[in-house]
Amino acid sequence: MQKRLIISVCLCVVLVLSLVSCALFEVKPSQQSFKAPVVTLSRVEVAHYWGYWFYGPKVEVTRGKAGANGAPLDLNFIFDIENPNPYPVAMENFNFTVAFEDFELNSVGSQEVMWIPAGKTNQLRVSAMFDVWQSFLSLGVASGLKLQERKIAAHDLLEKWWTGIPDFTFPVNVKEGSAVFKADGVTGVAAFSGKYPAK
Repeated sequence: MQKRLIISVCLCVVLVLSLVSCALFEVKPSQQSFKAPVVTLSRVEVAHYWGYWFYGPKVEVTRGKAGANGAPLDLNFIFDIENPNPYPVAMENFNFTVAFEDFELNSVGSQEVMWIPAGKTNQLRVSAMFDVWQSFLSLGVASGLKLQERKIAAHDLLEKWWTGIPDFTFPVNVKEGSAVFKADGVTGVAAFSGKYPAK
């Protein structure tokens, strides 16, 4: 009986000493030790699809107000966020620009706080809404000269994209991405970009 008691006490002492040593040698976040997490575009998903259509303000509508309206398109962007640090980090801000082929159409972001455990990878899903009319306006403002140089009509390009998106017949690009990470008062920013499909 005494042998068991001695063994139990020894095991408890060893356990306490190992826990104390782990606590003493725990890595604390510092500007020198902080490594920006790695953000990678995993995939893009078509969340909702209504085909391609557009009608101008002169079209008579059955109900509601006439206007320039076009087919909406919902896409989900799924990112892998890998934390290489030996301590958890919080992602507090996540932004990027979406381009179909090399034409920028929309800026998207997520402001939700996400904690990423030490040495682990989380996934983040960011939804983006597009529609034909707003994309037409974005093309005109951001890429009007590029369209003229290439002799491409904006509506032809939009129709190509809206009819090709279910099979991803063109690349969807994530550009100018930035994510803000914090750990115990230390802040770091990760830049990222990606293309789907990757080929």
